[in-house]
Amino acid sequence: MDTIWLTGAEWVAVLRVGLGLWWLESWRHKDKKGWFQRGTGIAWAADVAAKHRWSAVRGGFDAVVAPRPRTMAYVVVYAELALGLGLVAGFLTPVALVGGLLLNLLYLVLMIHDWAEQGQNTMMALISLVALFGMSWQTWSLDSALGLF
Repeated sequence: MDTIWLTGAEWVAVLRVGLGLWWLESWRHKDKKGWFQRGTGIAWAADVAAKHRWSAVRGGFDAVVAPRPRTMAYVVVYAELALGLGLVAGFLTPVALVGGLLLNLLYLVLMIHDWAEQGQNTMMALISLVALFGMSWQTWSLDSALGLF
């Protein structure tokens, strides 16, 4: 593969780090007080799920998220932080990439009618796939330094 400036593996690592920074920004800009104390994030998602045209989404949300809104708020917010840190540092990278891909797909399905969010989730999922299949942990990563994967 011919590339300009960096090697192919380094460019894939750039994608991985950029995706990690995107997850960190998703975590940074969240109103944590609103999510944790007032339940705003899960309440918003509950409203979206309640109006969803797919009964599986409504039922899944009611079965998994609705009974434990406080726990799920922490899961969502700290999953975004963990994904960002893992991808930027390149630690447990394949796990972070698969986890991020699944979270983006959940967001994509939940917000299937919100076109403003679809581009972000689709692009993040695509970058996750490219970084996963490009084995982005080979360069500039703790995984590589520690001999993992």
